Amino acid sequence: MAKLITLTDQLQRRLEVPFPPQRIVSLVPSQTELLHYLGLEERVVGITRFCEHPAAWYRNKPRVGGTKQVNLDRIKALQPDLIIGNKEENDREQIELLAQIYPVWLSDIKTLSDALDMIQQVGQLTDTDEQAGYLVGKIRAAFAEYRPQGTIRTAYFIWRKPWMVAAADTFIHEMMREAGMHNVFSHKQRYPEISLDELIALEPARVLLSSEPYPFKEKHIKEIQSACPKAQIKLVDGALFSWYGSRLLLAPAYFAGVMR
Repeated sequence: MAKLITLTDQLQRRLEVPFPPQRIVSLVPSQTELLHYLGLEERVVGITRFCEHPAAWYRNKPRVGGTKQVNLDRIKALQPDLIIGNKEENDREQIELLAQIYPVWLSDIKTLSDALDMIQQVGQLTDTDEQAGYLVGKIRAAFAEYRPQGTIRTAYFIWRKPWMVAAADTFIHEMMREAGMHNVFSHKQRYPEISLDELIALEPARVLLSSEPYPFKEKHIKEIQSACPKAQIKLVDGALFSWYGSRLLLAPAYFAGVMR
């Protein structure tokens, strides 16, 4: 029988977890990918319909609904001894319901430092400390070697109708800074609705259109280009700016390509 250990998550919530947990449900795509990196194939029993990586897990593992609307009955059927979620990506009311029955560990990610701390804590939580520590070291080294030259005035769009951008107090904003970009909407908070007139007034040199959550395509470039004819408009992989698990290993090299 597994022993119970008491841990604190990134919201400073204390929870008792059977150690090591054997039936894990992940409610966050980037953290699901991290669990795969940590070698937890046999111990992850449920994921969401947005957990597309790794592809084999997406095809074969039971899905418990979306990140904002999980299916409580499906989770109950899986009999988890640990649920891993995130403050921003999951619905608070549902998390509180789940926490009455199961150990629920939540991350709270705003910065690269938060993400690395999350990886270390998940390693401790799942008895994969060594693998987690190795990953954190590799990510630190990759970001340390990346040396952006100057900063570029940049806007990062996440939605259309209405237009929405990533502003301050977001992980995307921090990744833009790490990449060597000055977020022209840093005077706003979170994910504000904006007008193209506001964009024009801020005179960005570059506008990034994210692949998620809104699937921007080539046809949308023309809309922005007409408003900002002097700006460079690029489609970018949203996961490399917003996923905070093992995918961070790939981020610095991707940022270098975007900056070129």
